[in-house]
Amino acid sequence: MAANFEPILTIADLEVMPEDGNCYELIEGELFVSRAPSLKHQDIVSNIIYAFRKYLAQHPIGKIWPGPGVIFSNISGVIPDLVYLSNESRAEIAKGNRVEGSPDLIIEILSPGSENESRDRQAKRQLYSKYQVKEYWIVDPQAQIIEVFRAKEKAGKRRLIAAATLHSEDKITSPLLPDFQCLVQEFFQDV
Repeated sequence: MAANFEPILTIADLEVMPEDGNCYELIEGELFVSRAPSLKHQDIVSNIIYAFRKYLAQHPIGKIWPGPGVIFSNISGVIPDLVYLSNESRAEIAKGNRVEGSPDLIIEILSPGSENESRDRQAKRQLYSKYQVKEYWIVDPQAQIIEVFRAKEKAGKRRLIAAATLHSEDKITSPLLPDFQCLVQEFFQDV
């Protein structure tokens, strides 16, 4: 008796998905579908972009984008909420309409639902670890916290390891962004 295997999807398959308002992502050949983000979600995206753009105006060391396509391999392509690239990384991996390689920093804002949370906390974190993203922030609108994961060597492998859980009164900083600091509550302002 032959085993039934689901075919692994590729980036070429992703390219022909319908323009129906859904977000289609591939993680190691598995298709994930989500709906357009809520207004609350988009407010948080706007607040984070505002904080970054203020910083980057004074320290022109990179660029941040909302919702760019990021292609890691032929079977893994995602659309993170926000992606930051240093100028060096940008010159190497942001040459067309998408990012083709590992961003320096990826920020995901949790959407409601256990499936969405599991995808961001587990599947995407594993994917970002595998492809050596330097830093990953998970923004939780419900709890109004930010979980920060940074690449570290562990058991001979480079992995994204929990570095901090920040609450509204805490300041968020990053070794990728010298002198950047922002109160976490600013990301949730007017939400």
